[in-house]
Amino acid sequence: MKDTGLGCENFNIAVYIANRPNMPPYRGLSDMTALSKGEIQAIGQACGNGWRKVFNVYAKLLFTLDKQHFAYSSLAPNWQGYRDGYLLQAGSKTSLLFSPPRLELKPGLNGITLHIICGRTYAKQLLARGELAAQLHWLDDEFAIDRVNNLVVCPYFDYRQLSNIKIARLAVMLRTLTLA
Repeated sequence: MKDTGLGCENFNIAVYIANRPNMPPYRGLSDMTALSKGEIQAIGQACGNGWRKVFNVYAKLLFTLDKQHFAYSSLAPNWQGYRDGYLLQAGSKTSLLFSPPRLELKPGLNGITLHIICGRTYAKQLLARGELAAQLHWLDDEFAIDRVNNLVVCPYFDYRQLSNIKIARLAVMLRTLTLA
């Protein structure tokens, strides 16, 4: 099995999502495809506000991460600039995957790859289908963690589900995984 999604093939942060943009280049995607500048905006325009929110929340999360251990915020003056100039592009070390998590993946940041599953429902579906070999410890109804596999389950990347307060909580959880 190989990774299918958008972003950098050599990623440090892998975000897994149950759906994909409903556009011809992405419907039949079967490998990793780095986005080019302007492509995030084009997906948002063609596929609607839901996809704009996914990209915005992803960029906000990366910009919220501890600056000492994550360099994303040093690349642009704000999360919008990061989203438009770097997110999911070649060399960004970021990915948005439509395929199930491969937790045995190559080492990334500090020798690890951080895995984030968008949504409790999607995580439970992956477990039920045998596509996720993880021991999830549920912290509450929205967040779960598997420290052995550097995996976090969080609310779907949408402002209503993953507010700024929850983005900050997720950033702290990811930081603790890099210290383990």
